[in-house]
Amino acid sequence: MLNPLQPNTIAPEFTLLDQDNKSHSLSDYKGKWVLIYFYPKDDTPGCTTQACGLRDSINEYTQAGITILGISKDSVKSHKKFQEKHNLPFTLLADTETEVAKKYGIWGPKKFMGKEFLGMHRISFLIDPNGIIKKTYEKVDVLNHAKQILKDKSELI
Repeated sequence: MLNPLQPNTIAPEFTLLDQDNKSHSLSDYKGKWVLIYFYPKDDTPGCTTQACGLRDSINEYTQAGITILGISKDSVKSHKKFQEKHNLPFTLLADTETEVAKKYGIWGPKKFMGKEFLGMHRISFLIDPNGIIKKTYEKVDVLNHAKQILKDKSELI
């Protein structure tokens, strides 16, 4: 059963490696707004559309003071290829053991082409400078996700 964390919850701490094999912890971003976006798989159509939408809005994210952290089950090496291929100017974190996905309640049953399996759901969290989840995005529209977050953040302040 999927049970994503909801607003007004403290965002669970984690430490993961990025596309450059550098360690990142959520606590590294204390005092900043953070978008954590979980996505199923590097370089697939929906995930690429979502990532490129965030990439194309990077100036607005910088102006809004939002740090972007993408998380999937893919490896550091896979993230590096995905980042370079699409010129992604933000951090991609490798949750290869799905520990962070489980903490955030977004690892669960999925269906694809009639088969059921466990997987990472496309869910995002907007976290305030105090580490509190302000918004949970359970139904992500990959085409408009980047703009929706910016709009929501402007309404939260």
